[in-house]
Amino acid sequence: MSSTFQLDLEAMLAQLTLLKPTSKPAWGEMNAQRMVEHLADGLYMSVGHGKFELEVPEDRIERMQAWLETDKPMAKGVQVSFALPNTPLRNDELETAIDEFTEAFLMFLDYYEEHPAQTNLHPNYGQLNFNQWQKLHSKHFAHHFEQFGLIQ
Repeated sequence: MSSTFQLDLEAMLAQLTLLKPTSKPAWGEMNAQRMVEHLADGLYMSVGHGKFELEVPEDRIERMQAWLETDKPMAKGVQVSFALPNTPLRNDELETAIDEFTEAFLMFLDYYEEHPAQTNLHPNYGQLNFNQWQKLHSKHFAHHFEQFGLIQ
C-alpha cells in the first residue's frame, strides 16, 4: 500500500466510482456502501459532529498521535466501538453514499478553513488539529481503499 495517500477529492472519487454494491472486502465485514458511509462518519467526527468520549488512557494519546506522523498503515481487521460493521445504512444506494462522502469531505475542508485552530476529539487519538486529522484521514482512507482493492 502507498504510504502517501493523497486527500485529493477528484482522485478519490475516481477510485470510489469503481465500487459496485456487490464489491467484496479483502478483510472485515463492511459492504462497499457501509465503508463509504463509514469514511463520511470519520469526516463528520473530525469537524465535531456527534458525541464521542476518549476510549484510550490519557497516557497513550501522545504515542497514538506520534503514530500519525509515521508511514505505518492501519492494521487490517481493527475493530472500534464507534464503527460497527452492522451499522444500518442511511443512503438508498452506493451512489448516494458517495455523494454524501463528497459533501462531508468538502465540509471538512471548509470547516478548517473557517476554524484553522480548532481541534476535535477522536476516541483513540484525543484532540486533533487539522493537520493531524488530515494524516488520520489519509491513513484511514488508504486502509479502506486497500480493503476494497481500489489501491494496492
